[in-house]
Amino acid sequence: MPLETDDQARVDEAIREADRATDGRVLILNASDSQKLGPGTVICTILNRTIGFVGASLLLWSFGTVIGMSALLVWLELGLSIPKFELPVRDENDTVCDGETSLQCVPRNGGEKNYLEYIYKSPRMRTTCIFGVIYICLGNLSGNAVAFGIYILQAAGVEGNDSLVRGLAVVCLTAACILHAAWRRGGIVVNNLLAIMKALVLVAIIVIGFAASAGASFGHGRVHGQTVDPKTGTKTSNFNTHSSFVYARSEPASYAASLLYITYTFSGYEQPFYVLSEVYRPRKYFAKSTIAGQAPALMVNQAKLTVKLCVVSVDERLNGELDMATVFFREVFGTELAPRVMSGIIALSIFGNIVVMTFTASRVKQEIAKEGILPFSLFFASSSTTPWARLRRRFFPSSRLDEQPEQSPSAALFLHWIFSMLMIAATSSTIPDTAYTILVSLYGYAAIVLIGLFVAGGLLWLRFFSKDWSSTAGFKPWGGPTAAIIYTLVCAFLLCAAYIPPSSSSPFAKANTGVAWYIVPTAGLASAVLGVMYYLGFKYVYPPVFKDGRILIVDREALIVREHAEYVQALEHVEANWERRTGPGSNEGAKEMQRVEVVTR
Repeated sequence: MPLETDDQARVDEAIREADRATDGRVLILNASDSQKLGPGTVICTILNRTIGFVGASLLLWSFGTVIGMSALLVWLELGLSIPKFELPVRDENDTVCDGETSLQCVPRNGGEKNYLEYIYKSPRMRTTCIFGVIYICLGNLSGNAVAFGIYILQAAGVEGNDSLVRGLAVVCLTAACILHAAWRRGGIVVNNLLAIMKALVLVAIIVIGFAASAGASFGHGRVHGQTVDPKTGTKTSNFNTHSSFVYARSEPASYAASLLYITYTFSGYEQPFYVLSEVYRPRKYFAKSTIAGQAPALMVNQAKLTVKLCVVSVDERLNGELDMATVFFREVFGTELAPRVMSGIIALSIFGNIVVMTFTASRVKQEIAKEGILPFSLFFASSSTTPWARLRRRFFPSSRLDEQPEQSPSAALFLHWIFSMLMIAATSSTIPDTAYTILVSLYGYAAIVLIGLFVAGGLLWLRFFSKDWSSTAGFKPWGGPTAAIIYTLVCAFLLCAAYIPPSSSSPFAKANTGVAWYIVPTAGLASAVLGVMYYLGFKYVYPPVFKDGRILIVDREALIVREHAEYVQALEHVEANWERRTGPGSNEGAKEMQRVEVVTR
């Protein structure tokens, strides 16, 4: 549906004004109506990023489904309520009520960045710097890229070396960045296709698993998952209540580490929130789409674990396996070809995860750059017409006058690629399995648990201490604050329990993981400390030393229009200048270094 005539005229005028502007000002166009992400793509985005001992495992994964749904409800309440703008009130016929305005949410890219800045306002720039350092440095799937290299070599039947694995990881990450930079729509199509493939494979695994447990043979005889008692060697069914907990650990460190990996598996729920301004009719469809994507993913993961335990015998050999899926196929089909095929499928699945994360993370890093806190901020905040759009416009021009060519945050994609390479290089002295453990755990601890604690805890503060939150919230989840309480407690437990050393026999001990237990949580907290140091240096050291005492003034002018009876952001002008000020609001007294203006009808 095209914009109203007046709105379209305002958009066209803003674009012409940007073309006439001098340096220090950049225009970022939002996706046009035909380029918005539909409900199906939102569902695929979650599925593609999420569908990744017996008694304890089943209980932990069951609890993981509660965590995953609680986290989604927290993000929905914040994502459909923040940021807020003073906008004209409209009646049930979508007619402007003269002179009446109210605070209303207009979806914006950025996810947790927006929520943290809204909750922890004083000083806002400190919040931006801390989140920016954490997400720019760690907000990538370099660990998954390493796993991609491992599985590709397993699928090819090649005895890999460390250099080859990391080379494949670099190729995987580079391909995803180039895909999104060159063809925005193509990246979305690849994401959807891989999500559908992943869902079909998981359904096949579940059917095969239940068939095998019922006695069906797939050329390797009947199989049945058994638990081997480590003391007596006695074999019993995996689901025997007397043996289900024979390998269960007593120390909290093992449970915390397991729960961290489960939380990481379910972390795909936040991906659509990073690109919320590019979603089609978010106020009407977004909540339904995300729940429709998350709920099946949670149930499928639980069913997947159950069928694997129907087939795979549990003993100490599993500690050295990277993924139970290849073990499952080996047990069912018995040949070396079957697990190699499964390794190839897993590699494609991992590539799908990376395609999703590259698309969404680059938008978050673009939003961080818009705040002016990075070197060459306006460069990294910019968007450019994709090469595919340029070719299409030249050879297949559109007859629609209101359709803008698709844009891609190419500079932010380049920033994302740089830090992905740095993370791979930083772990190059370790073997690939250890590098995978470090990178995945570090991302889970800092980007999911640490940030998740402040987001969910901040929502509780809004619910109990903000007077107008309940009346202005755009989404009110079932159970009131229950979801936020659950997710806050889980993140707090994981944050603290990571400092409890595991026993020497734990699968998370250094002998099995290759990394000391304290390394990951310390590095995760250090990233937040580095963010504080960056803020102090940026505000108190950089201006007097390099800018002659001037302060950074960032103007973000958002053009908000009506589209499908919803307020949306059509485009945004970002201007950053270092200025010297005197009198009220001078350099010494300035608490904020950003000004936001909203242009509406």
